[in-house]
Amino acid sequence: MALLVNTFGTGLLMVSLPLYLIRIVDLSATEVGIGLTIASAVTLVVGLPLGELADRRGPLEVTKVMLLVQCAATVGLLFIGNFAAFVAVVTVEMVAARAVVTAEGALLRRVADDSAADFRSLTHAITNVGFSLGFAGSGIAIQVGTPTAYHVAIVIDALTFLGAWMVLRRGMPRYDPLPVPHTALRWGVLRDKPFVVHAVLGTAFSLQFSVLVLLLPIWVVDHTNAPDWSVSASLVINTILVVAFQVRLGGKVQTLRQGGLTWRRAGFAFLCSCAVLGFAAGLPAWAALMTIVVAVSVHTIGEIWHLAAGFALSMGLPPAHAQGQYDGFSSILGGIGVAVAPVLLLGPVLSNGRIGLIALGAFFALTSMLMPAVARWGERTRPAAPAAAETKAADTAA
Repeated sequence: MALLVNTFGTGLLMVSLPLYLIRIVDLSATEVGIGLTIASAVTLVVGLPLGELADRRGPLEVTKVMLLVQCAATVGLLFIGNFAAFVAVVTVEMVAARAVVTAEGALLRRVADDSAADFRSLTHAITNVGFSLGFAGSGIAIQVGTPTAYHVAIVIDALTFLGAWMVLRRGMPRYDPLPVPHTALRWGVLRDKPFVVHAVLGTAFSLQFSVLVLLLPIWVVDHTNAPDWSVSASLVINTILVVAFQVRLGGKVQTLRQGGLTWRRAGFAFLCSCAVLGFAAGLPAWAALMTIVVAVSVHTIGEIWHLAAGFALSMGLPPAHAQGQYDGFSSILGGIGVAVAPVLLLGPVLSNGRIGLIALGAFFALTSMLMPAVARWGERTRPAAPAAAETKAADTAA
């Protein structure tokens, strides 16, 4: 419930905030872009310390505090009047949001234990529902377009953080930090080679998140004969499929080996979807529309497999006492991938048309072929679970 409330509020401002800053606060589009870039850069720098903070102080306590920080920062949006104030407020909000996301993995691991990867699939489906409801609300604010409409959206967003805090405060027990083994090293994630390689491959794969929201709209409008509303219809199809199948398909991916194999399957799904999308160019409107629907559907299945595999690997590779630290490190590399996505997708990929899209799909497929080996490497280098160690010792004695 806390996640649904929180993501609804986030979706409410995700689309409408830039317009509010430009139309109501009277900042230029360039100032908004620079401010968001500065805030994103700060968020990347603090990703690892925030993750360790969740491990040392307890993920639930960090989440509750940061939700209150987000509430205060969101209220601050009502009072910004210049560029400096905007940068300060949005930086605080984005850092707090990153802390909540980073603590989520550690909290799920404490709540769900061995089913943490399955729970992450469920939370992703809930996230999509929350965002969809928020997007609908933001559409109302944008359509009305008055300062009051935007202010109401901001206040509602602030209240959702407070509501999520109340749900967690009343509905969840306190989780004390897990004891750290005396052999554990500071910033141990940097010495965990299988996880680092997994995170690097994850950075490459993070480009797929921008295909539908960044590359698809321009490709459809400028390079195909499909109607412009195909873009919004495609995003609706993506959301419906994720909500319907994320838990069903994701629940089947639990172990590290399953995660590696499913990651590879996702890579070839992206190859197919990119190739199909490329062939939408030059077709009649109705054929282009059908081709785009097929491409988006295949891409969404790949997205579901990718997320399920990522959940299994990101919950299976880190030690329980350092889940936040590992997630914080992944968030740094993932943020880099998000930052370079516009340059790559709207540059060489889009400018090369169909060939560029096929090359993008081939990139996904080729990098995905490495993940099964990384998963096996990670499996070999993880400490044996106590039960497994006892069984092995018994078999040896027999």
